[in-house]
Amino acid sequence: MTALALSAAQEHMVLGYGEALGEFGQRRDHVELWGARSFFARFGSVEGWRHAPLERKMAVNVKVHRFISWLVATGQLAAPADYLVARRPQLGRIVARHHPDFAARFRSTALALGFKAHLVDKQWAALCQACAIHACGPGELTAARLDAARAALLDAGRELGHPMRTTAAALYHLEATLFHANVTDQLPRRRQPDHASARAAEWDAIARTAPTLRDTAQRYLEQIALSLRSSTVHQTEAALREFAAFVTERDPGVRGFAEVGRPHVEAYKSWLAKRPTLRGGAMHRHTIRDRLGKLRSFFERVIEWGYQDVPPRVPLFSGDFPIADERLPRFIDDAASAKLLIAARAHPDPFTRLTVEFLARTGLRKGEYLALTTDAVVKIGSAFWLRVPIGKLHNDRYIPLHPQLKELLDEWLARRPQDLRSDLLFVARGRPIPESRVDQAVRAVAAAAGIGHLSPHQLRHTLATQAINRGMSLEAIAALLGHRSLNMTLVYAKIADCTVAEEYFAVSKQIEALYDQPRELPAEAEGAEMAKLRREMHRRMLGNGYCARPVEMDCHFESICESCSFFVTTIDFKPTLERQRDDAAAKGQLGRQRLFEGLLRRLDGAAAS
Repeated sequence: MTALALSAAQEHMVLGYGEALGEFGQRRDHVELWGARSFFARFGSVEGWRHAPLERKMAVNVKVHRFISWLVATGQLAAPADYLVARRPQLGRIVARHHPDFAARFRSTALALGFKAHLVDKQWAALCQACAIHACGPGELTAARLDAARAALLDAGRELGHPMRTTAAALYHLEATLFHANVTDQLPRRRQPDHASARAAEWDAIARTAPTLRDTAQRYLEQIALSLRSSTVHQTEAALREFAAFVTERDPGVRGFAEVGRPHVEAYKSWLAKRPTLRGGAMHRHTIRDRLGKLRSFFERVIEWGYQDVPPRVPLFSGDFPIADERLPRFIDDAASAKLLIAARAHPDPFTRLTVEFLARTGLRKGEYLALTTDAVVKIGSAFWLRVPIGKLHNDRYIPLHPQLKELLDEWLARRPQDLRSDLLFVARGRPIPESRVDQAVRAVAAAAGIGHLSPHQLRHTLATQAINRGMSLEAIAALLGHRSLNMTLVYAKIADCTVAEEYFAVSKQIEALYDQPRELPAEAEGAEMAKLRREMHRRMLGNGYCARPVEMDCHFESICESCSFFVTTIDFKPTLERQRDDAAAKGQLGRQRLFEGLLRRLDGAAAS
């Protein structure tokens, strides 16, 4: 084998490679070192290898690949993502030998988070690949570097036709392990698809014909982002982008919002009503109402803020909004609630048991429940209270904690991994538990209890309904649920009101008893209010209508019927006629007095005959 002339730096790398082989008990003879020398003979330098095409990098002896792996693992060579995907070098063992302390800490952290040993190995391999791309040590990998390495590896996998599901999953779990191992400072979150580039492309398309329109919308979005929730800003951006795209497509002459008029809004309304949704079918009128509401708020604000690109007046009116359904909250009855809690306590999963019991007894929203921290339980006096974090309505509150819930929380905390960097109460494998786990827990228990479909928010409605029907005040329910005003709580007073039910069934029982009477109804069967109503109606009823004269007013014609030749009376009305005669005498109404006296004489005569 011909000796190769190497530079001092290259010879230093070859000697270092030989020492590493000897240190780890491997052969370090000229046969193994030939791979290192052949690398430099073939590519000239490290940079020469980096810029070589992938086919040339792959078409080398296995001993050369071993030397490349050593260079990569020791941070002397940054490996392109396509080489790592195509070659899949075994970097894990080499990196672990050079960084034994970090490797031990990484492994213990991953195992403490609940990962199985084989998943820990896959995470370590993914970590080594990410470090290889940046030519850095495993303790030097930042969150930004990890994101860049993930994108490069997945893109290379797509180009080469390699399935990267295992690597993608390992990189996803790797985020949590690195965070809790104090390598990165970015709390791992569930990754959602980022459509920022698609949104930017749509705005660029709008700006090609209406640049002022795009600039005004972006300026408005930047302002509301300072005061509104990110979800609200996202929804507003979607509504403005959709409306702007619709207007510019239908009317290319529009350059800005100053040229938007009523015809554009009416056409947009008609389009929304016909536009199909992603799941098929027409768009719900509540969604249409929300889109139009976002537009109306935009126009109102930009006009009030003095923007230049504004129409002369707001082109949307109250009549444009579909009428919203005022639906009552859905809840389950007491029997179903009992079945649910029994099924929850028998469920084998600790998170499922705790979730259903907790939501059913506290009425927390999903977001509030998952945002609870490890110090959420406080003791005030002799009772335990739960501090609910600021959530949907930006308010903070304390609610009483049932002792049974306190025991369940203690059991959960006892299973929680120690020394986590997150103070969230609900963490799984180092990441915050997603809301989908809450939905799954409630559905699983509901299915086991045999009560059909059930959502977590229905447990909130159920607790409020049970509380109000057992005498709890609206103020206390509002405080329990975190409502800003009683108007939010009053809706529960409309559903399943036990007071109304009790009164209804009490009256129904009396009425059914009356139906069983064989003859006349007893006097006590008629309630006071019904008797009063009957007397009033008899008193006011005329031949073809009713008299609307207030009771307090006198009437000069109150005895006109008695003077009619068709008037007929019977002995049953004698007490009434006597009271009317006496009333007329007391008032000095001689005509009325003589009329009733005549009627009484006719009754006496008829009775005598």
